[in-house]
Amino acid sequence: MAMTEPIRNKEHVLKLTAFYLLRGQFRNHCLIMLGIYTALRISDILRLTWDDVYDFSCGRVRKSILLTEKKTGKTQRVALNERVAAALALYAKEAAVEGRCVITNARTAKAICRIQAYRIVRAAARILRLPCRVSCHSLRKTFGYHAWKSGVSPAVIMEIYNHSSFAVTRRYLGVTQDDKDAAYLRLDFSA
Repeated sequence: MAMTEPIRNKEHVLKLTAFYLLRGQFRNHCLIMLGIYTALRISDILRLTWDDVYDFSCGRVRKSILLTEKKTGKTQRVALNERVAAALALYAKEAAVEGRCVITNARTAKAICRIQAYRIVRAAARILRLPCRVSCHSLRKTFGYHAWKSGVSPAVIMEIYNHSSFAVTRRYLGVTQDDKDAAYLRLDFSA
């Protein structure tokens, strides 16, 4: 089985995040935005309810999500940045219902399955001709890769991912020979 990769090119990330937005498919847009901007596993994204992300008493998207991860059983608080909050707010206008999952099947009002989520991500990646192997897990890996590239400590990324070892986080970051070469060439102690 081929391992999925993070989407390393920022332009490709922007194209992917805009793909469903430009088509007016706000549910699919939220799925991708939540995957890239929260680093949550797809199983946790599909379990999110509107009550988790939306404050019905104030009529606005929450500033963070508090959830217990399905895989680890650990409680995690995830801050929602402006981009993902805007995507949720846009989708909330047509879909927010107390107690209902955020990423639902329109016909059944139940959460979509992991396979359907994979199809949504893969369809966009294929049409956009992204040059790497993309799946739902690529969204999570993309978060870590770009956080690392923007200067976030790998130790913090490891905490966000809730990984038990740095070796796992290192694989997620997709460190390439080019990254290692850049580290060698960038270091300079001269005045």
